[in-house]
Amino acid sequence: MLELTAAPLTREAFAPFGDVIDTRGADFFPINAGRTKRYHDLAKVETLGEEARALISIFVSQPVEVPLTLDFLERHPQGSQAFVPLHEERFLVVVAPPGDQIDPAQVRAFVTDGRQGVNYRAGTWHAIQSVLEREGEFLVVDRGGAGNNCDEHPLAVRVTLD
Repeated sequence: MLELTAAPLTREAFAPFGDVIDTRGADFFPINAGRTKRYHDLAKVETLGEEARALISIFVSQPVEVPLTLDFLERHPQGSQAFVPLHEERFLVVVAPPGDQIDPAQVRAFVTDGRQGVNYRAGTWHAIQSVLEREGEFLVVDRGGAGNNCDEHPLAVRVTLD
């Protein structure tokens, strides 16, 4: 079994897998007569393949226990998938680079601080939604359309926190 300790989520460490969605440190410009700050283009939405379109959904997830034991990772080869917590929910992020196989040496685990969201690039392997402490609501942006957009790969992983 692969043993991982989740590290704090940072833009730099997560860059090989996608985007960290966080307004802190991001550029903005004023809109709505100066009453609103628009933090523009925080993540790249990818919709690949036939009849592709972007979906906006709300996921409500039950908390996981830590250490978290996983049996598989999944990927969405035809589109990105973004998770943005709506109520400052912390969650675990387990990822591996795109490819037909998963190299255990390339698997990483992160823990968000509750204000951060993530956008997994198309094809990035990742764990199921793993909210900590309490039920969580997440705004999810991903791909809809024709074709299979979810693959699973068996992998035994155990994730702990510092």
